[in-house]
Amino acid sequence: MAERLLRALGGLAVVTPFVVGLTAAGVDREAREVFRFQDPEIVESSGLVIEGDLAHTTNDSGDTGRIFTVDISTGETVGETFWADGPEDVEALAPAGTGHVWVGDIGDNAASRDSIEVTRVPVGRGDRTVSEENFELVYPDGQRDAESLLVHPVTGRLYVATKGFFEGSLYAAPPELADDAPNVLGLVGTTAGIVTDGAFFPDGDHLILRTYTNAVVYSFPALEPVGSFDLPEQQQGEGIAVLSTDFVHVSSEGQRAPVLRVPVPERIRQVLSPVPSPPASGQVSSAPSATPESTGGTTSVKDITTEARDRDAWPWIGGSVVLLVSLVVLVRSLKPR
Repeated sequence: MAERLLRALGGLAVVTPFVVGLTAAGVDREAREVFRFQDPEIVESSGLVIEGDLAHTTNDSGDTGRIFTVDISTGETVGETFWADGPEDVEALAPAGTGHVWVGDIGDNAASRDSIEVTRVPVGRGDRTVSEENFELVYPDGQRDAESLLVHPVTGRLYVATKGFFEGSLYAAPPELADDAPNVLGLVGTTAGIVTDGAFFPDGDHLILRTYTNAVVYSFPALEPVGSFDLPEQQQGEGIAVLSTDFVHVSSEGQRAPVLRVPVPERIRQVLSPVPSPPASGQVSSAPSATPESTGGTTSVKDITTEARDRDAWPWIGGSVVLLVSLVVLVRSLKPR
């Protein structure tokens, strides 16, 4: 009896993020539909990279290792890259230079994986099957679930943002990834919870992390929140891509799901730095990160963080009620007849 109950509770723990995702809904705000995924096999878009007139996405766990390349003007799939037969839990994509993306096999809902993996994969028009080298990453402080893979636009360094319940963390991969040993991640700092994707802004001094309902912009590397804003309602918002300081693109799970273009609020745009000139060889941009006070407002870092957390509170409460009811049903079903 006790063993059966523990197994049931374990199953509930695994499905919790999905129940919460389905009960979460962002508020409507100004946004424009750029295109819809037309391919019926794109059902769990989890990660988004936009490169010129093409968008790249991948399905969540359960699919084979493949990346869809989509023509933005039509929403039609114009290329597929098959890179692995059986990845564990692919959750994210990040830019990796022209014609390439980083694939993040980083999901771990049960917090049971000894390590996670990233792979640099070629993408574009046409179909291809490739055999690429995986790089193993290890957290320094135990297993974590994550859905966000970011790459710094100046240094090219990889970062993983975890998906904690109340808060998450940003981890940095080593500047050079080893292919013959695990790469130990380094803790950068604390972020918002329930993060489903993230990306750097072109200046490299700021990044954005999204949840199911809102987005928070941070300075980098200080990770001080400079502002947050609501995202449009989506079925289950999973992806975000950044091309400029003016707007972001967001995607969602679901068949024929739309990709939306959402403007960045003016109060946040004022903080973001202009795109820097390419650094000289061997140099890294050292421009100071802007602080929340430079927006001209009076909102404190604490207020921004609390505001972002509170916006996601009600969906979590709704999800918790659903889970509680499910638990009661499970317990009653396990009672001896």
